[in-house]
This record gives sequence, C-alpha cells and structure tokens, in this order.
Amino acid sequence: MKLPRRNFLHLAAGAAALPAMSRVAGAEAYPTRPVRIVVGYPAGSAPDIIARLMGQWLSERLGQQFVIDNRPGFGGNIGTEVVVKAPPDGYTLLLPVSTNAVNATLYTNLNFNFIRDIAPVASVANAPFVMVVTPSFPAKTVPDFIAYAKANPSKINMASGGNGTAPHIFGELFMSMTGVHLVHVPYRGAYMPDLLAGQMQVVFGPIAQSVELIRTGKLRALAVTTAKRLEVLPDVPSVGEFVRGYEAAGWYGIGAPKNTPAEIIDKLNKATNGALADPKLKARLADLGVRPTSMTPAEFGTFIADETEKWAKVIKFANIKPE
Repeated sequence: MKLPRRNFLHLAAGAAALPAMSRVAGAEAYPTRPVRIVVGYPAGSAPDIIARLMGQWLSERLGQQFVIDNRPGFGGNIGTEVVVKAPPDGYTLLLPVSTNAVNATLYTNLNFNFIRDIAPVASVANAPFVMVVTPSFPAKTVPDFIAYAKANPSKINMASGGNGTAPHIFGELFMSMTGVHLVHVPYRGAYMPDLLAGQMQVVFGPIAQSVELIRTGKLRALAVTTAKRLEVLPDVPSVGEFVRGYEAAGWYGIGAPKNTPAEIIDKLNKATNGALADPKLKARLADLGVRPTSMTPAEFGTFIADETEKWAKVIKFANIKPE
C-alpha cells in the first residue's frame, strides 16, 4: 500500500521515537532490582567505606538495594574489568578512585581502556591522604623522618595496596622531593594489620582509613598530603610545610560501563549529588576526612582526564612499573 509522504514521515518519526521513549520510561522506572557497586579494594579499605556510605544513601532514596561487591587485587584493575564487561544497564557500577587514573599509564596491557570503557557518572569526594607511622617509630615530625631515613637508607618499609596505587605514587613523590629512599612493599590485600604490628613503618594512606586509628593513638600522623591543614586533623601539619610544593590527594566517584543510557547516568548523577548535599552524609564524610565534590558527568570526565595526565608525569619520572 502506498502511503502519502506526510503520513510516511509521521509514522517514521513515531517509530524512531519509540526506542527513545522506551529508554526514558526505563530510566524513570530504574532501578527495579538491586544494583551492584564494585569496589576494587578489600572490605574495610577507604574506597569500601565510601562505597558503603553512598550505597546506603542511594538504597534509601532510590528504593532498591545498592550492594557492595569487593573485588580486590591488581591495583583495582580486577574490579574495574568486572564493570567494563558488565551489561550497560545501570545495574553494575564502579567506585573509581584516583588509582584508576594512574593505572591508565602504569599498565600497557590491560584488557580495557579506563577513559574509553568506563562512563563517568558522578564525583563523590576529594580524599586527602595522611602520612602515618607506628607509635614506636623514632621520628615524630616530617623533618625527623627525613633525617632518620637518610641516616638509615633502605631500612624503612613503606606499604601500599600495590604498584601505582595512590599510597605508592604519593610516597614516590615524597621520595623524589626529599631524596630519601623507602622500601616499597606492595600488598594484594589489606596492609593495615602489618602496619599496626610494626612490620611496616610508614604509609601514605587515605585519611578515611586511618583517622580513628590516629585518634585512638594506634597510629601517629606526621602530616597530611594536602596543601593546607585539615579540620578533621587540625593539629597535624601538611607535608608542604616542610617539603615545599608537595601536594597530593585521592578522589572517589561513580562510573558505569560505556553505553549505559544517558538517562540512567543522569538519574544516578542527580541522586549522588543529592546525597552529597545531605547534611548528615556531609558530616559523616567530613568526619572521615573527605570532602564532598559534586560534578556533572561531563565535568567528572574532564577531571579524570586531567588527573590521568598529571600522574602520568610522576609515573614516567619515577619509572614506576607494574608488579
């Protein structure tokens, strides 16, 4: 049957609109079942703590459980690849961290490209780190630590979650700017028990992971890695007060597999930004020493690209290689 041109165009436009209408309807209903947030680090780690806080808030507001799935190992790459390979339907998300930006340069043989294969959804928080030692360590200040390290070369063990993780590259930056040499000991799992036991002597770790241990005297904070002191640890100086120009910070966000519908990404972004504006959650994050940072998906994508470029320079300068 031959259709008049006007009727044909009208029907064609209607047919083309059906997938878009279906996507919008799906986004409005989303989520209709539990959502998984993959964390590339073990339970009790700083990313895990942040993910559980966000997951609880999103569960309460969006009406479905946001379940944390810990997939530690390989510098966070194992968990990232799980999300890269997941269906792009909004039901498998990633908690990306600053290490993901580092890994983009550090590893040349990954089965994915972080910037290409993970869609930025929302920024969660900026994460200051803190340089901590065991209470029995002889140095009580950064200058004392530098002097002790120079007098005892290669006798101080520095733990991290793996080659190229934030604790590693923040420590490498410290070494390059002070001329000291610390023995880097990468862990595939949690390193905090060995630090507390004195087998490791120093960690440049997330404040969220160690703030309570500092407050209870189980660890000694020598300095925070931000340019200025922090309200959460007001008596702890910054590394930059002794090592001019030193500044480093981590970050946390939410990502999804590429090709996840824009409507779902937008809904998650708005929900996340709503969480970050909630006074109770803001206070909880502040108590952990992290600072909420709301961004649009586009802004978060630009931020990730800038971070990738920044740490690529450090990796190449320090000649950091993957394990």
